[in-house]
Amino acid sequence: MTSNQPPKKIALNEKAFVFGGAYSNLQATQVILRKAAELGFHKSEIIFTGDMIAYCANPVETVQLIKSKVDHIIMGNCEEAIANGANNCGCGFEEGSECSILSNQWYNFCLSKIDNETARWMGKLPKQIFAQIGDHNFLATHATPCSINQFIFPSSLKHTETCNKVDGYIVGHSGIPFIGSANKKPWLNSRASGMPANDGTSRVWYATIRNLHNQIFIETHSLEYDFIQAQSAMASASLNNGYMQTIKTGIWPSHDVLPDIEKKPNRNTTSATKKGVQKNAFKRNHFSLIK
Repeated sequence: MTSNQPPKKIALNEKAFVFGGAYSNLQATQVILRKAAELGFHKSEIIFTGDMIAYCANPVETVQLIKSKVDHIIMGNCEEAIANGANNCGCGFEEGSECSILSNQWYNFCLSKIDNETARWMGKLPKQIFAQIGDHNFLATHATPCSINQFIFPSSLKHTETCNKVDGYIVGHSGIPFIGSANKKPWLNSRASGMPANDGTSRVWYATIRNLHNQIFIETHSLEYDFIQAQSAMASASLNNGYMQTIKTGIWPSHDVLPDIEKKPNRNTTSATKKGVQKNAFKRNHFSLIK
């Protein structure tokens, strides 16, 4: 069972590496964590925003890897569901939707693989982390400060209510990376490290936050990885579903959770993105905060 853990408070000094939504994708998680090391981030400077397990074939190995390489892990809805032995993932999918139907297979697969000790550990993870970076205070949660499974997208961010007096927010859950502003405060979603961002590419995502001369710089970054290995693992585990194709095509099997404006073709894809020119393609995904 999940316990009501108090918010965790951490001081990260000058930088943080943020990723989430590993989704049992061991191959992508290995590449993401190698990149963190290459960039000089210590495990004490890494924040994981929840959902270690989900669609892909290696829930046990992915959890073990993140547990060994990341000091600051937030409970996502998948961790909460596994810890409680729930009969569904608690993702917030509408009942009867394609996403909900597809989740039955992968969630039951994960539930069968995670042992009781790991489930109890998941249940003790914090739902909130207050992270101080320089003089700036961020609240990191899985979805929103008010809900563990609320979907927030770039188009709906302006309608999001804030619950805490902090300088900015670090969130996940929704699968599309963005940096935006709500109530004059930055919101970062680095998602996802285990599944493409519905942008027509196989790439996965992470983010960095840096404090330079008391000015905060937030950026999202994409990475290529060997998705063929991930597909092969899913096939071997009989997880031959829409998500097995998604990790190659970059297009989600269902758009049930997306607001109408986010369903427009190529909204999250540009020619620059396809070439991997992240900085030019996503100027909106760079945010500076001066205090």
